[in-house]
Amino acid sequence: MTDPRLRQLARTVVHYSASVQPGEKVLIRALDVHDAAILAPFIDEIHSAGGHAFIDYTDYAVNRRMMLNGTEEQFRIDAAMKLEQMKQMDAIVLILGEDNISEYADVPAAKRDAFRKWYRPVTDEQTKKKWILFNYPTKAYAQLAEMSTESYAQFLYDTCTMDYSRMSAAMDPLTELMTNTDRVRIVAPGTDLSFSIQDIPAIKCDGKVNLPDGEVYSAPVRDSVEGTITFNTRASYLGQNFSDVSFTFEKGRITGCRSDNDAKLNELLNTDEGARYIGEFAIGVNPHIDRIMNDIGFDEKINGSIHFALGQAYENADNQNRSDIHWDIVLLMKSEYGGGEIYFDDVLISKDGLFVLDSLKGLNPENLM
Repeated sequence: MTDPRLRQLARTVVHYSASVQPGEKVLIRALDVHDAAILAPFIDEIHSAGGHAFIDYTDYAVNRRMMLNGTEEQFRIDAAMKLEQMKQMDAIVLILGEDNISEYADVPAAKRDAFRKWYRPVTDEQTKKKWILFNYPTKAYAQLAEMSTESYAQFLYDTCTMDYSRMSAAMDPLTELMTNTDRVRIVAPGTDLSFSIQDIPAIKCDGKVNLPDGEVYSAPVRDSVEGTITFNTRASYLGQNFSDVSFTFEKGRITGCRSDNDAKLNELLNTDEGARYIGEFAIGVNPHIDRIMNDIGFDEKINGSIHFALGQAYENADNQNRSDIHWDIVLLMKSEYGGGEIYFDDVLISKDGLFVLDSLKGLNPENLM
């Protein structure tokens, strides 16, 4: 029997997030999802909406072997086929079900970069469609979050099926304020960072792309970032883990860095020129997520947090930074994590993880639960 919570998630994904319409072609990309029965509710809901469901299975262990032993010519041909399929779709549903989140840890950087280079057009095409990404509860994700599998599953379903329309309405004042803001300053332990977001759009994330969701993002003017930021969460990218990450910026570019793994950190920063610039700045507001899950899909939405992404900017909030990486790193600003302040044009808007402006208080957790 199918878990009724999975059926509710499928309804949320198909009818709210992807808003599938009659005749639309929907690609379900199952990434490390080894039980085909998990896909059944999503297929059923797509068909009930009058859409056409297509399936693409991807296995991370297979991808690892492809990266290790494949050639660029092989990557080019495979990516071209996937790109043609992607062009024909109207919506993409991505389901992550990883058994080992470090599957790519031993893949040499040169191999990873070659693989990413050829598949980048597929990802770019995907972002032009309606798309939605979320986790299926696995033991690996539960272990990352330091939770039992049962508790993690319930937490995931609760956060993915919350009332996103209510959150969406509460996000509007923050979106408007960010749209009309020039200077941003972030102050926290080990952090004093300033930058401009003038003329960069502010985008609310209200369950239409990621589940769980709950952030409003923009991007710094590329060369405007000045100062130092010290992150108080573990940062992971492509199977590499980093703690005590700190960056110093001059004219937008990282000129100094440290972590507990400096060699690998510099390897990532040297991916290309754009990897040393910020491509995204965001504020997290999900009321259900109040702790580190060691999964960026959750952590970047923690209420009382901000995050920056090194590398590629989003097309709809574009500061013209280009890179083969997009690496999100989270800073928790609640008092129990050291506290912090956010200023927009020298006006305090948030202190210790809570909004202090009357127009934004609707986004504080007690008003969204």
